[in-house]
Amino acid sequence: MNNNKEPNGIALLPMIVFLVVYLGSGIYYEYIAPTEDGMGFYVMSVVVAFMIALAVAFCQNRELSFNEKITACAKGIGDDNITIMLFIFLLAGAFSGIASEAGGAESTAHMLLNVIPASFAIPGLFIIACLISMAMGTSCGTISVLTPIAVNVAAAAGLNLPFCVATIVGGAMFGDNLSFISDTTIAATKTQGVEMKDKFRANFRIALPAAIATLILITVMCLQGSASEIEHFDFNTLQAIPYFLVLIAALCGVNVFIVLGCGTILFAIVGLITGSLSMSTAFSSMGAGTSGMFETMIVTILVASIGALMKEFGGFEFILSSIRKMFKGNKGGELGIGLLTSIMDVATANNTVAIVMAGPIAKEISKEYEIDPARTSSLMDIFSCIWQGIIPYGAQLLIAAGLAGIGSITIIPFLYYQGFLLIAVLVSILIRKRK
Repeated sequence: MNNNKEPNGIALLPMIVFLVVYLGSGIYYEYIAPTEDGMGFYVMSVVVAFMIALAVAFCQNRELSFNEKITACAKGIGDDNITIMLFIFLLAGAFSGIASEAGGAESTAHMLLNVIPASFAIPGLFIIACLISMAMGTSCGTISVLTPIAVNVAAAAGLNLPFCVATIVGGAMFGDNLSFISDTTIAATKTQGVEMKDKFRANFRIALPAAIATLILITVMCLQGSASEIEHFDFNTLQAIPYFLVLIAALCGVNVFIVLGCGTILFAIVGLITGSLSMSTAFSSMGAGTSGMFETMIVTILVASIGALMKEFGGFEFILSSIRKMFKGNKGGELGIGLLTSIMDVATANNTVAIVMAGPIAKEISKEYEIDPARTSSLMDIFSCIWQGIIPYGAQLLIAAGLAGIGSITIIPFLYYQGFLLIAVLVSILIRKRK
């Protein structure tokens, strides 16, 4: 195989085909022939769209035999970081499944809600969303748990419902962006070959100011309205403890395999003690959780294969040469990574898929522009978080809107955290001094 690649824009055809098939299908079923459930962007399976793209990739470049293309795909799939990512996805699925079945998320949310002053209800929900999303590693799960509560608080306080729901979405995206067990964090760190704690530090310096600004703004807005009355929620302290232990262990830099494995065992023990789990439901919930990760794992394998072929055909070099023309210097490289990840997320409506797709190219940009890999990992996760939390056809806004009984478009004007995060990351790029 040729190791000296020439820039070749045609090599990007598989990605173009994917975007046309997936995004085109989404637009058609969302706006032209809407589905009854309002989830038009999820009619076309992302796996099927990537399979079509992979078929196109195999049809390109007749200079390489079919077996040589298979070898390129195998090398891409067999990369150490891809293998580690797949294993972590399995463990994260098992953890998420048993934690949900054991009642950990609801108990944690209810326990925190019971100590919040009535006048601080919405800002308190923002903080709770941040914490639970960091512990659970999923923004969608956090939104599912907290949105119904936000609806009740909005009604009691006479607050704008889209504003309250947007607060939950913002907090959920903050936690998902920083969580050590989030699939976006796993993808961002493993595609760049960095430690999660290093990526967390880089992320935290950008995300925290945005979260503080959001908290101040929504607090001021809530103080202008009437105080809400929050009902008393039942909870089990024992069921909430594993989440806090997992969060503390992750922040202390404990290996993610140990964190997820011990967290799964802890939830199994707690569930059996409190009676929320039986042996059969413990195993079935872990199975359901890992099954929920299968699509993400298949997509990772397909994207690794397509990426390997595009790189072999000169596609990566074409993107790098284009970025060289558009952006200059270290800051330009960082903006290029942000733009690349943003385009991928808006196109796929899936932040994990966007990161997996952008990861190999971002790694090349990182080397070209001498950007620290942890910084690259952080930028990818942040930009995908921003757009995933804004696009009205993304799972996060669709779930929130569905539970609240409102349109996803009505939530967008109140997504303050995403706006502050975009400002924070752009400022960090423009004023950051290179080490």
